[in-house]
Formats: sequence, structure tokens, C-alpha cells
Amino acid sequence: MPCVYLRGPLKGLAGDRADHEITGDTVVALLRGLEQAQPGLAGWILDERGRVRRHINVFVNGERGGEETAVGGGDRVDVVPAISGG
Repeated sequence: MPCVYLRGPLKGLAGDRADHEITGDTVVALLRGLEQAQPGLAGWILDERGRVRRHINVFVNGERGGEETAVGGGDRVDVVPAISGG
């Protein structure tokens, strides 16, 4: 089963837990499952259309992934919010 790792404030919204084993065969399917398992994340990763928000970066096994990137058992999916400053 793939494991989703959350960073920054997303981790806090998921009960201060960084790693979550979720079933799904694509990045967006994993993230939908994650929002269902952790309702505090609803709307923070996926927008109202079910698409990954612009300020969220997703990496599958260390490489940039898109919504339709395939994932499988043992894959690591990192979800990282963009950081801005001034």
C-alpha cells in the first residue's frame, strides 16, 4: 500500500501524524482517500473540483508527480505545501 507523507501545517491538520497508508492507484485517488480518512485536511490539498491546489507540490518516490501519476504498493508520496515569504 502506498504511504502518503505530509509536511508543514498539513501534518497538524491530520492530527500531527506525518505518514498515512492509503489505497489508490493514482496521486489524486490517494489524496481523495486521505481527505476522507482525515477530514481536517478537506479543502486544503484538493480544491472544490477535486484537483490538487496550485500551492501543493506532490512527489512520488522523490520525483515530481501529477494528479494522474500512477502509484503502487510501497511507493512514497510526499505532499508539500509551497512556502512563500517576503
